[in-house]
Amino acid sequence: MRQLNFRLEEGKEPESRVAADLLAELGLIAGEERVSEDSAGDSASFLGYVWSRRGLLAQRTFEHLWLSAAALGLGVLVAIPLGLALERRRRLAEPVIRAVGVTQTVPSLALLAFMIPLLGIGVKPAIVALWIYSIFPILRNTYTGVRDAAPEVVQAGRALGMTPWQVLGWVRLPLALPVILAGVRTAAVITVGTATLAAFIGAGGLGEPIVTGLQLADTRRILSGAIPAALLALLVDGALALVERALRPRGVEV
Repeated sequence: MRQLNFRLEEGKEPESRVAADLLAELGLIAGEERVSEDSAGDSASFLGYVWSRRGLLAQRTFEHLWLSAAALGLGVLVAIPLGLALERRRRLAEPVIRAVGVTQTVPSLALLAFMIPLLGIGVKPAIVALWIYSIFPILRNTYTGVRDAAPEVVQAGRALGMTPWQVLGWVRLPLALPVILAGVRTAAVITVGTATLAAFIGAGGLGEPIVTGLQLADTRRILSGAIPAALLALLVDGALALVERALRPRGVEV
């Protein structure tokens, strides 16, 4: 195996040729088959390479979406209620938000590695790590948006006799919705991008071809994971932008 890896990484030989040589040496394929596979691997373009693996890439994309959606959903469930609660306890708001923000300074790989002793490897630790990363942008935007929502409108609501919870639910929250959704969009892009590292702990996703390509020094394989992951982040951001536009209260300017 060391010799085969040396041929791949140092000799820059195509993986199809190295694999075919090994299969021929083991007597599993004939020499003619080795030549035909070798020439096919050498001549394949990047688009042809991606097309030949479209089924596997579709599966990896679905895994990537599942990891990102699960983590982002958990982040929304935690961050938005916490942000609303902190608006009622403003003295605690900044210390809590800054404490949560410390998680953003932890390198992604380090956080994933830290999860292994606690949760093992696979999907569960990846979702927990991505969830931790998703909380801060949503929490910060929720608190800021609700706190700074149109003071004159808030004062008018109070003058009409609305309770603090009515002001929060009927005035502050609708006015803060564009800011909150902007935080969700930021968290979504971060989550989709960071999810590629989940492959290092066996969680699958579009990081799998990237990790494998790095090990084999195969640029095509790396790009077959990196390009779809980048496009997926853009598509998710665009979809959430449409949701933001649809839910934005009338008369609220961005």
